[in-house]
Amino acid sequence: MKLNLWQKVLIGMILGMLGGYLFPEHYFIAKPIATIYMNLVKMIVVPTVFFAILYGMTNISDIHTLGRIGIKASLMYAIATILAVTIGIAIAWYFEPGVGVNLISNHAQDATNILTSPTTLEKIIVDMFPSNPVAAMAGGNTLQIVVFAFILGLALILVGEKANDAKKTIISITSVIFKMVELVIKITPYGAFAIMMWIVGEHGFTLVLSLGKLMAVILGAFGLQYILFGIMLLFFGLNPLKFYKKTFNIQSVAFATSSSKATIMTAITDLQEKLGVSNRVAGFILPLGAAINMTGSAIYIAACALFFAQTAGISLTYNQYIILIITSTLGSIGAAGYPSGAVIMLSMVLASIGLPIDGIPFIMGIDRFLDMFRTVINVTGDCAVTIIVDKVDNSLDTKKYNL
Repeated sequence: MKLNLWQKVLIGMILGMLGGYLFPEHYFIAKPIATIYMNLVKMIVVPTVFFAILYGMTNISDIHTLGRIGIKASLMYAIATILAVTIGIAIAWYFEPGVGVNLISNHAQDATNILTSPTTLEKIIVDMFPSNPVAAMAGGNTLQIVVFAFILGLALILVGEKANDAKKTIISITSVIFKMVELVIKITPYGAFAIMMWIVGEHGFTLVLSLGKLMAVILGAFGLQYILFGIMLLFFGLNPLKFYKKTFNIQSVAFATSSSKATIMTAITDLQEKLGVSNRVAGFILPLGAAINMTGSAIYIAACALFFAQTAGISLTYNQYIILIITSTLGSIGAAGYPSGAVIMLSMVLASIGLPIDGIPFIMGIDRFLDMFRTVINVTGDCAVTIIVDKVDNSLDTKKYNL
């Protein structure tokens, strides 16, 4: 019997956890393998984002089409993210996972290394535009890469027929990049084994179990958001069960790689072949969503911020809740899109509402575990919005969607 990728990944994770539990003294053997795998995932992020966006824009023939679908997608992403933040805050406020939890000081000794400077809306907007696109790529600044790729793609559209040779080159290079992504994804079961053996072997289950309530709250919020995507599709006359079934492979890749960017190629292919999404919408909206639509990260950041407030015995004011919603939304957009990117943004959110960041290292033991589920929500949201935009634009093949 031939196993699917998600089945291989699940087996790898289970064996990795068993290995880490039974042979904790040997976790150091798995650690370099896990690091190499995560480096490979990070390696494909920049070229995938850059060329996926350019490739998507080669399918757009006029500037009016670009503006129409871009505005629709951005509006849908904004609504979905704000709803996600609200869900994260509401559930953490109701269940109070941080009440009675003491953050041990020795977990916080490296907290200052995570602190980022307070970030304002003005700074986030200004920093989106790169002064040096090569430096943005070298530094892995995905927002700047997206903006540069978008401007370059816009120029390709405006130049018209003169850019045909450049478009052919982009299509050719993109095919090579996607093949490289495919190769990395194929070794994911082994990477998952190494990561789980390393985490369990070094930290054990103790830290994970001690933060079980926070994990349960965040996973519950993820579940609500997952259902909300189906309701959104239903609102636009689409069967959500077909969506969940046909995107399961995409979700399994997202779960295994913990990277929205690494899942782009699989998502584009499956949405086109299984759900009838048009080439131009899938090729443009999915890469855009992988960079700015982080609903899972938004839930995680908001819930963790409220968790830290509860551990410190601090009751947030109305204004602080408003700031929390805004900064969690912006922070989710700034998340890097590869493993544990949301943790860095969390420090910015905490600083914006006057909360200490000393406890962040305390949750890093569970972050890697939650990151897999977080990415599934991020990617599922990307797919749902892409389908909805295609449906509203009257270019979705509904017959293929309903097969």
